[in-house]
Amino acid sequence: MYYTYVLLSTKKNKLYLGFTQDLKMRMELHRRGFMMKEKNNGSLKLIYLEACLDKKDADRRDKYLNSFLGKRYLKNRLKKYFTSSLNDKDLKLNAF
Repeated sequence: MYYTYVLLSTKKNKLYLGFTQDLKMRMELHRRGFMMKEKNNGSLKLIYLEACLDKKDADRRDKYLNSFLGKRYLKNRLKKYFTSSLNDKDLKLNAF
């Protein structure tokens, strides 16, 4: 099983997207700063997760979520989260 995920950097108000087979290990790598340019010092929060049956599907889903339509999909899907926890217009969507 593979997972496509969205992380929120509460420090920088940015979203980061990715996919992995081992979500626990990937989260640890993110927390330690190995998966991003800057360390987040525990400021990462998993806010969205999708399970995929194989790597090809997870990769395809990651590419879609990084596209214009995919970003719009995520904003609509997570609208309640964005409006309740932070200012939506200040949010920046970045890929890894």
